[in-house]
Amino acid sequence: MIGRLRCLVLDCPDAWELAHFYRKLIGGEVESPHPRWAVGEGSAVLLGDAGPVLAFQSVADHRPPVWGAPEQQFHLDVRVDDLDVAHEDVLALGAVPLDDGGADAAWRVYADLAGHPFRLVTP
Repeated sequence: MIGRLRCLVLDCPDAWELAHFYRKLIGGEVESPHPRWAVGEGSAVLLGDAGPVLAFQSVADHRPPVWGAPEQQFHLDVRVDDLDVAHEDVLALGAVPLDDGGADAAWRVYADLAGHPFRLVTP
């Protein structure tokens, strides 16, 4: 092993706004700046009970990834108990549907406020 994962950092137009979007989606506390996890000026950090720390970095010329494109970088999976209920909840937060996965799919894909893809998945 060379190292340990410190945190996941998402570039975005507004770090504070995106950190609060994910706080509403997965819980945790937003801090800006955070003495240990800050990734620079214009950053915010989402600290949760479990899982990796999510850090958000404001970037003036942010360009969101395109879902399904060959150069897609990554996406986050968020486990939910009920896809239909969670679908309505993330739409209310401002998420944009990208792929419903089809009639029998156990997942759906959305874009967050900065265009990063994430999936809601059932157990």
